[in-house]
Amino acid sequence: MKNLVVTEEIWKEGNMYTAYCPELDVASCGKNIEEARKNLLEVIEIHLEEAAKLGTLKAFLEDAGYDLNTSQPTLQLDKQVVAFNQRTVSLGGL
Repeated sequence: MKNLVVTEEIWKEGNMYTAYCPELDVASCGKNIEEARKNLLEVIEIHLEEAAKLGTLKAFLEDAGYDLNTSQPTLQLDKQVVAFNQRTVSLGGL
């Protein structure tokens, strides 16, 4: 069995937290960070299970950028998040 390395982005939106996985383009939410993370993991697992049932898991992971031909037990993308910042950008004429 292989493992999959994914990124979790956690956002606070009002009174809720949103957890997002950009590699798989799935999200979930919760009342706190831990609940959002737990719910995201559940959504990821369900998404992968359903793709496997439909016979589309390999294509789904390849489309996400994972190399399934590796002998490594853990699949991860060649790219890594190295910085995450907020910036202010001028809106010009607005």
